[in-house]
Amino acid sequence: MGYRLSKIYTRTGDDGTTGLADGSRVAKDDMRMEVLGCIDELSSALGMIRCELADDHHLSPVLRDIQHQLLNLGGDLAMPGMLLLSETVTQELEQGIDRMNETLPPLKEFILAGGTRAAAACHLARAIARRTERRMVSLNREQPLPPRLLRYMNRLSDWLFVASRQLVSLAGGQEIQWDRSNG
Repeated sequence: MGYRLSKIYTRTGDDGTTGLADGSRVAKDDMRMEVLGCIDELSSALGMIRCELADDHHLSPVLRDIQHQLLNLGGDLAMPGMLLLSETVTQELEQGIDRMNETLPPLKEFILAGGTRAAAACHLARAIARRTERRMVSLNREQPLPPRLLRYMNRLSDWLFVASRQLVSLAGGQEIQWDRSNG
């Protein structure tokens, strides 16, 4: 991998461009940079969830691992041709979804985001993950991405949804279902 920045400001982006890990420069609003920005935002949202959880909460280390996986995903995007994000992490998310779902009541209706601060933050992260996925689909139309990257982001948003439900359940909270007649 390339060098690490020891000086945070370089002034090289003052012209509206930024550097990719391979040394090439692209516009800061390039679709690849948009996706990388969404991934950064998503990782920040996961950090907020972790701050809401006790250090010994079983989801805290999983969220930390996901933040590492998001950096790997970003690395794959910043260095086309790299293989940092393993295919197995998507399977691990699926297994986590299955384990969490075993303890939850069946979902019969859409639910409103909320319940606890951590669950609400998890819903926000899920929405950011969905936006990230949409941006990845747009980038994929311009520059094909490895399918494993799209699969991972799709599954991550699913995992965040189920995790939000579990956080409400573990706190003894009540999910608020969509009331179609309220509007």
